[in-house]
Amino acid sequence: MQRAPLHGIRVADFTWAWAGPYATLLLAFMGAEVIKIESSRRPDHARLRSLAGGFTSRGVDKSPIFNDLNLNKMSVSLDLTKAPAVELVKRLVAISDVVTENFRPGVMDRLGIGYQELRKVRPDILMLSSSAVGAVGPERNYTGFAPTFAALGGVAHLTGYPDKKPIPLMGSSDLRSAATSAFAILAGLYHRARSGEGQHIDLSSTETNAVNIGDAILDYTMNRRVRVRQGNRDDIMAPHNCYRCRGEQSWVSIAVATEDEWRALCAAMGNPPWSDDERFADGYRRWCNQQELDRLIEEWTAAHTAEEATDILQRAGVAAMPSRHGTELHHDPHLKARGFTTSITHHNIGQRLVLSTPWHFSQTPTGISRSSPLMGEHNGYVFGQLLGLSGEEIAKLEADGVIA
Repeated sequence: MQRAPLHGIRVADFTWAWAGPYATLLLAFMGAEVIKIESSRRPDHARLRSLAGGFTSRGVDKSPIFNDLNLNKMSVSLDLTKAPAVELVKRLVAISDVVTENFRPGVMDRLGIGYQELRKVRPDILMLSSSAVGAVGPERNYTGFAPTFAALGGVAHLTGYPDKKPIPLMGSSDLRSAATSAFAILAGLYHRARSGEGQHIDLSSTETNAVNIGDAILDYTMNRRVRVRQGNRDDIMAPHNCYRCRGEQSWVSIAVATEDEWRALCAAMGNPPWSDDERFADGYRRWCNQQELDRLIEEWTAAHTAEEATDILQRAGVAAMPSRHGTELHHDPHLKARGFTTSITHHNIGQRLVLSTPWHFSQTPTGISRSSPLMGEHNGYVFGQLLGLSGEEIAKLEADGVIA
């Protein structure tokens, strides 16, 4: 039987909210044994509420958002302000490969489980610390969450329309940071497999967003040009926009990159007289006159539904796709064929559709095997089977509020 790519890798996971848990979710999809270390006295806020979704959970074990971010994981509950809990953490780290956390810099050190302490129990441990702007430098103490990462990283400034304010990006900024964290952990594991060395990865969520606008940063560095928001338009391609279609809130995105695609677009629209206008004779002139070009194209798209326009254009070889809202994505036939969602049953929430793994591997299995854990659901397995504590010892730690 084929094993998952990260079979045998154990992760001691202290992350919370979105930016940390999505990173370990990706590792769990690849077969890592991810054990969340959390506390009922200070639960992950994703168990209680969603800042982006605007809902409040009915209890720590009934949050859909927490479920979506913590599939395939285990949970133990510890009060890390108590010394015996810290000792249990060190024993768990001693038999783990990776430690992840996304507290403010210094929190893990104050708890007595910073990198230098954990190296004493596992010299080759790989630890990832994710924070707003990293653990060094004049901004190290900045508190941050998703919109902060996007604003400080410059992405928000470039997101939106020229005549509007910047878009305060929400959870997507967390997920960019998380995907970078997962990649860094994989690189660290690869390095350890070759060298035997562990390492501490200090990750700045602001920088993980900034790297997505490298062209804008270089343009300013080399040319002193400050990029501005340009909506759906492109630096080179034209037409490149989202066009209104027939029906309420119906839009289609169209992108033309080559002369062949331009001719195909014109043919699909019935070669309107304006398609021979000198203003649109080549890519540069189309780009210079794209405001008028967009108006003319929208005269055609407005006569079709988004689905009709997409079908006509794709058949002609033009990149086009409707703009979908959540319900439409769920029913989209292409996404259904790709297995975009998976049905999973949660202990308290019941059956729920969740996003499937974002990739498929050809030779090793990945996937979703179970819903998110209840708070402390795996205390018995971790403290009993992995760490070898007796039932009496576990009961005593529970009575003392250490396991809590």
